Amino acid sequence: MAADGAAYGACRVRRLGVGPGAREVRIVHELDGILGEVHPAALLRTGHALWQAWCRHPAFTMPDLLLGLDAGGILPTVAVALASELPYRLAWKLDLDLPDKHQFSEPHARRTEVFTYGDLAGARVLVVDDEITTGGTLTNLVGVLRKADAEVTGIACLIEDTTGGARRALQPLGVALCTLTHL
Repeated sequence: MAADGAAYGACRVRRLGVGPGAREVRIVHELDGILGEVHPAALLRTGHALWQAWCRHPAFTMPDLLLGLDAGGILPTVAVALASELPYRLAWKLDLDLPDKHQFSEPHARRTEVFTYGDLAGARVLVVDDEITTGGTLTNLVGVLRKADAEVTGIACLIEDTTGGARRALQPLGVALCTLTHL
């Protein structure tokens, strides 16, 4: 269930033509535009719901900045930025010749290398993504952010796929996970 008891639509769909090591299931949801068009009001409504869920979370800490992940995390990050009026950065699967580059891995993806750019030292960062299953990508990102002297205030995701054990993976890191929907 979503914040305030409103349902947030999401489902698992089998991916075709995936190679070894890639996840066989894709989480499809209301903001990704796969099953239907997305109206701007839905983007704003979802951003407000996820931001409010984080604000009510027992581990709430006000972040300085949001960090979203390429590609599924872009729209949720923009939506939360609009709701919270916080700035955001995005982690990309683009290896660019820029300073303050930090690399982490998305283990179940076809292209596993992901990069953050910019000096994040001292920043309180709320990581935003569309879904979390195993927690592998976000665990790797938390490690990279901490090495860059950023404080990870938490992780806010639209969907938690409970089949992958992400909460157990994040628990040793002491990072709070806030989601709108559980599958």
